[in-house]
Amino acid sequence: MNALVNVEQPLAPLAKSKLELDRKRYLWAISPALPVIGIGILGGYQFAPRPLKKIFALGGPILLHIVIPAIDTIVGKDANNPTSEEVKLLEQDPYYARLVKTFIPLQYAANIYACYLTSRKDTSFLDKILLGISMGAINGIAINTAHELSHKHDRLDHILSHLALVPTGYNHFRVEHPYGHHKRAATPEDPASSQMGETFYEFWPRTVFGSLKSAIEIETTRLKRKGKEFWSLDNELLQGWGMSAAFHGSMVGIFGKGVIPYLATQAFYGISLFEVINYIEHYGLKRQKDANGKYQRTMPEHSWNNNNIVTNLFLYQLQRHSDHHAYPTRPFQALRHFDEAPELPSGYASMLLPALIPPLWFKMMDKRVVDHYKGDLNKANIYPKRRAKIFKKFGVVDQSLEQASLETVTTE
Repeated sequence: MNALVNVEQPLAPLAKSKLELDRKRYLWAISPALPVIGIGILGGYQFAPRPLKKIFALGGPILLHIVIPAIDTIVGKDANNPTSEEVKLLEQDPYYARLVKTFIPLQYAANIYACYLTSRKDTSFLDKILLGISMGAINGIAINTAHELSHKHDRLDHILSHLALVPTGYNHFRVEHPYGHHKRAATPEDPASSQMGETFYEFWPRTVFGSLKSAIEIETTRLKRKGKEFWSLDNELLQGWGMSAAFHGSMVGIFGKGVIPYLATQAFYGISLFEVINYIEHYGLKRQKDANGKYQRTMPEHSWNNNNIVTNLFLYQLQRHSDHHAYPTRPFQALRHFDEAPELPSGYASMLLPALIPPLWFKMMDKRVVDHYKGDLNKANIYPKRRAKIFKKFGVVDQSLEQASLETVTTE
């Protein structure tokens, strides 16, 4: 009779549960819940006693500029950094993509509710503006939802990206960001990369109109390769702008002309909020050129990063910006932190107001740019109008002037 032989096999390592793989798994719902908070603010405005209505009308900026930064500071930074194997597992989980898409119908519910409130006869012009600012905060963050979807390959994701952009009318972002900004990030040629010494108010028109021009050029080139003209039904820009026009036209048609001040304010504020974040992300950073005169590939040192947990939860880890530029199609839940990436003094939410106050911003950030380049500002992306002043302030020799002088002497 043969005896059964018990051969002990080494136990395979237990697979991590989804919650062990990502302890923030359910906290990511904070971002798609943001429009629900917006609906709560609108409800508070509608039903609050008259003396409190203005406070609720300003609920968006209060949340964005006071509440979130305060909680962000208290909670602190995220120590979690997924391994290569964990990145693969996180990328395969469809839960996160569903969360991102959940934002959009809630965003529309909040905007339609806001249009209803601002159409009422007892809503003052000032309240329409204030409500527009509050919803502009929601729609500005919605551009980040569009950002996450814009990098996907599925056409449906691109349509959803446009839907998130519709309230602000910023539909050209879907085209320019993945095919323009990611190609030129942290270079003087990129309208969406701010330069050292450039104020936000100088950056705003450069990035808004420069990005629009870039998107038109990109789409025109794409259509030309297909043998089609710009004025074609296949033009993604025209499709996006058509969606935006349909939404705004519908809101005016349903609720009347009284909603126009609200619609204009939320669009302007939402666009400006998004561009403040753009202003922060690459300030003064520059990719160097190789021996052939081509820019080096985008590396972690070409984006300002921050690891504060709360802002990252609201912005789908946009603050882990270096990994995003290195792997543009990588979903937000799998983005990693790099120690070598330049670090902001605080989270994006806390940096929004300083970015709007040029002397304070320059005081906080210019020395960081200098330190990042170990004193060699010739490697930085500097605003041409203030180049001489900045070099003089930090006692650095401008090698471009020396080179120009040498070339002049040689020519003579």
